[in-house]
Amino acid sequence: MRVLGIETSCDETGVAIYDTEHGLLADTLHSQVAMHADYGGVVPELASRDHTRRLLPLIDEVLDQANMSRHDIDAIAYTAGPGLVGALMVGASTAHGMARALGIHVLGIHHMEGHLLAPMLEDEPPAFPFVALLVSGGHTQLVRVDGIGCYTLLGESVDDAAGEAFDKVAKMLDLDYPGGPRVAALAENGDPKRLRFPRPMTDRPGLDFSFSGLKTHTLTTIREFERRHELDDQARCDIARAFEEAVADTLAIKCRRALEQTGLKRLVVAGGVSANVRLRTRLDEQSRKQGARVFYPRGRFCTDNGAMIAYAGAQRLAAGERDEVGQMKAVPRWPMDTLASPKGQASPKGQESPKGQEPPKDQESSKG
Repeated sequence: MRVLGIETSCDETGVAIYDTEHGLLADTLHSQVAMHADYGGVVPELASRDHTRRLLPLIDEVLDQANMSRHDIDAIAYTAGPGLVGALMVGASTAHGMARALGIHVLGIHHMEGHLLAPMLEDEPPAFPFVALLVSGGHTQLVRVDGIGCYTLLGESVDDAAGEAFDKVAKMLDLDYPGGPRVAALAENGDPKRLRFPRPMTDRPGLDFSFSGLKTHTLTTIREFERRHELDDQARCDIARAFEEAVADTLAIKCRRALEQTGLKRLVVAGGVSANVRLRTRLDEQSRKQGARVFYPRGRFCTDNGAMIAYAGAQRLAAGERDEVGQMKAVPRWPMDTLASPKGQASPKGQESPKGQEPPKDQESSKG
C-alpha cells in the first residue's frame, strides 16, 4: 500500500510517500522560518496561506521523485491535530478532496504519534515496548509505548514545554526566530563553569516537567548582568550555555527515572528539540551507564515532516482505520493518550513486543 503523507500543523509543509512493502519512497519539506522570522514567531494566518500555496506543488514534487502519478496512490494520511486550526484545515481539505477525486481511503493522524513513530523509518528501529521522550516547541512528554496506539502518559510539562522555553530565552537574548537552534549556537562559545542554573523539579519524585521557573531564572540573570553593565557577548554565551545545560540535564534525569520506573531499556527521543546536540550527548552518556539504548530519527525527521505522517498513517490504514470522505478532522488540542490501538494491529515487521509482558508497577525513583 502506497500512502501519501501530508503535514501542515504549523510552519512547515511536509509531503512524503511511504510504501508498506518498500519503505519511504520520497519526501520533501518547505519551511516557513524565513517568512515568520520578521515577526519573531509563527503568524497563524500567514502559515495557513503559505500551506495553501505550497501543498499541491510539493505533492507533485514527491510524485515525480517516486516516479508515480496520483492514480498510483492507494491512500492519504494527513495531520489532523494538534496544531494551528487554519493550517490543519489546509492539509485536511486537500487530503479529503484528493481522496474523493481518486476514490481512495483517507485518514487523519495525530501529529505527536507521527513524531513518536519517526524512528521507525530508520534502518534499526526500536522494538516495542519503549519509553518515548517527545520534546518539541509545544510538547514535553514522557510516554510508555507498548505498541501503536498503546500509550501510557508517564509525565508532561505543567507549564512551558522545553521548546517554548528555548524560544522565550532566545528573545531575552535578542536572538532571531527560531530560538532553539540560535540558543544552541550561542551556547557553543559559553563557559560551562561560569554559571549554573537550577534543574527544575528534579529534587522531588515524579516525571513531570516545569520550565517556567528556569525561564524566570534566566531572565533574572540577564537583568542582573545588565544592572552591572556586564551583559557583553561572552556573558550572553555563558547564559545560553547555562540554560541549555539545565534543560538537557533535566530531560536526561527524567528519562533515567522513566527507564528505572518502567524497567525498560529502550528510549526513543523525538520532536524538534531531539536534534539538540547537548541533549543527545547527555542521553547517550546516561544510557550507557544504565545499559539502555537511545533511538533518534534522522536529522530532517526531528522537525515536522510528511514522512512520519505517511508511516503512522500506513500502520493505521493497514489495520482498517479511515475517515469518512468529506468528514475532515482538524483538532487544535488532542491528548495523545486518548488514541486507541488499531484493531488487530501487530508490531511492525521484525519488531515484535515480548508476549505476555505486563507493565511493571510504577516505583518512585530516587532524587536526581
